[in-house]
Amino acid sequence: MSILSDKHILLGVTGSIAGYKAADLASKLAQAGAKVDAILTGAAENFVTPLTFQSVTSRRAYTDKDLWGNEAHVLHVSFGKTADLLVIAPCTADTIAKLAHGLADNLLTVSALAAQCPLVIAPAMDGGMFDHPATQENLAKLKERGAIIIGPAEGHLASGLTGTGRMIEPAEILGHIRSHLAKGKLAEESRCHCRRDSGSARPGAGHHQSFIW
Repeated sequence: MSILSDKHILLGVTGSIAGYKAADLASKLAQAGAKVDAILTGAAENFVTPLTFQSVTSRRAYTDKDLWGNEAHVLHVSFGKTADLLVIAPCTADTIAKLAHGLADNLLTVSALAAQCPLVIAPAMDGGMFDHPATQENLAKLKERGAIIIGPAEGHLASGLTGTGRMIEPAEILGHIRSHLAKGKLAEESRCHCRRDSGSARPGAGHHQSFIW
């Protein structure tokens, strides 16, 4: 069974030409057995459509319009409680800044605030933006909170410049996701094993001890 089987993955897509890669990533995740709910920002819709993601995941894709729908008061909370992983790919400098400072002005960022799962970010931006001190400070804040930053790669950018800013390829992102989930599974199995050992270590113990890791 795939490590991704029945995992609930929130896939955030922001405004970047790399949005077409996000569709490929969504397809790969779904083929691996994951339940993929895509959330597109308004800027992302300039490059890709919700229908694209619905077509490859067989699940509804969400946009900012849903933030004001009948489910608005519970939608982001539901995402936050049920998601196993929040992946934002591509993630622009603007969204990175919003995440770092706790801003929540669209469905994706408000869902990120409500999320109780790990956050994976695959940055994508044009020349000079990734290396800018403001972007680096924002990424450092997110890393301190436990966010996993993968990429970006160096290469030809949309502006015609060459530099660091290309979103890494979907297959590589998928590998990072598999690795992270596998580590989480091993950690959980280790905790369960420790609890079992603890419960049998003390004769007459009526319950298992609790551990803080």
